[in-house]
Amino acid sequence: MYELIPKADADVCRCLMWKGKLIGVEWDPTVPPANDRNFWCVHTQACVGLDGHFAEPELCKPGRSCHE
Repeated sequence: MYELIPKADADVCRCLMWKGKLIGVEWDPTVPPANDRNFWCVHTQACVGLDGHFAEPELCKPGRSCHE
């Protein structure tokens, strides 16, 4: 899962949330990824952003009307 999140990618909206973002531990390569792909927008608290489109790392980029 970690490799799916562009953690160092400054273009991803800061309001995009996922479970791993809330855990204050370093990534451990010996722990298998969850691959659950559960993302949500901090504003809507749902899997869609303010613009009605899915909240995902590939989509929450500059140019989107709700991007912060």
